[in-house]
Amino acid sequence: MVKNILNKIRWRVLAILLLCLSFLPNLFAFASTITDPSAPDYTGRKGTRIYVSKLGKNSDGSSWKKAYHTIQAALSAVPDDKGGHMIIIRPDTYVEANLYPAYKGVKGSYNLLIGDFDGHLGSGATGRIVIDAGDPQKGFKSYDFWSTIRATSKGWRPEFTEQTFSSICWDRWILRNLYTSGGDAGFFWDLTNKSGEGFTVIVDNCVGIGRAFGGGICYPVVRPDEPSIFRRCYFLALDWVGDAGAVLVGGWEKTMPEYPHLIMEECTLVSPDNALAMSYASNCAHVRAVRCRMIVLNFTQPEMGGKSTGIICTQGHKPTGQLHVDLEDCSLAGYSVFTTGEDGKAVSYTTKGKVQAYVQFKQSVPEGFERINLWPQQLFDFIAIPKPLLKK
Repeated sequence: MVKNILNKIRWRVLAILLLCLSFLPNLFAFASTITDPSAPDYTGRKGTRIYVSKLGKNSDGSSWKKAYHTIQAALSAVPDDKGGHMIIIRPDTYVEANLYPAYKGVKGSYNLLIGDFDGHLGSGATGRIVIDAGDPQKGFKSYDFWSTIRATSKGWRPEFTEQTFSSICWDRWILRNLYTSGGDAGFFWDLTNKSGEGFTVIVDNCVGIGRAFGGGICYPVVRPDEPSIFRRCYFLALDWVGDAGAVLVGGWEKTMPEYPHLIMEECTLVSPDNALAMSYASNCAHVRAVRCRMIVLNFTQPEMGGKSTGIICTQGHKPTGQLHVDLEDCSLAGYSVFTTGEDGKAVSYTTKGKVQAYVQFKQSVPEGFERINLWPQQLFDFIAIPKPLLKK
């Protein structure tokens, strides 16, 4: 009798564990919420509030009246490495590039960079918070390592003489309600000489536009309980040369990690050639996409000398480069789902729910995908950059 009871307990414990595993993606989302210092259920350390407004006195940033005029001034004023700090930005256009914070956040107490797009945080204004990395006199500045987020590698090219700088200083930051453009990348973090370390960033309700990348992360190791998350974002790349894409990813591990480096939820990726691309220098990269839209504008005809490298691209990868993508309820459009030919063998994938693809008529649709036969009107409507959803 005792043995029967113990067996029943074991089976019940096993059932509970399996149930928990089925909710693992939602646990990721939950973890990102409770680390957010603006969340009602936040239990982490409460840090300093710092304000940015061109109408402020540009003194100490402690209020809207004393607000800093630039985002970088606020990032430099973060007082310590204990986390839980908030930088709140008034709607306006800020011509700034290569931003970096003074300190990282902390597990359980992330720092937050947030645009007050609807005025509920006291700015008295509504609209976009635009961060323009371009030249204020000459416009779009297309130049490697010239982006919203600071990173550089000394000697990468002869003209790169500045000391190497890693984006890892943004570890455990949340960025929300921001619109970036004007440079090489929108929201893109390159760990450079800190590659191979743990790194987590959360980007929520943002627009990222860049020549090479709208967004992306290179080259962290996975934190199983703290993946990077892009949620409800729009990413646009303006170039198709090299390892460009709406989102670029690169992993450090030599074998494919079980957990993702990056989770994308309800994001739109638009690009001339690649929606999601693996960096040329990547080892194994793991991405999870849920309810995402990936739209590539290249439906070129190979017979006329054109070339398309796929909605999900592994073209030009190094020997250790592998990309694994978990797709759930996603819609894709472009010449082909994956890179054609030998380079396409570097990708592996899973599908869950309804995963659809609209491709060129000669291209096959991989197993697990549902082919879209007629022009997907509603999908292509998502090419438009979303406007801020203001409360009525």
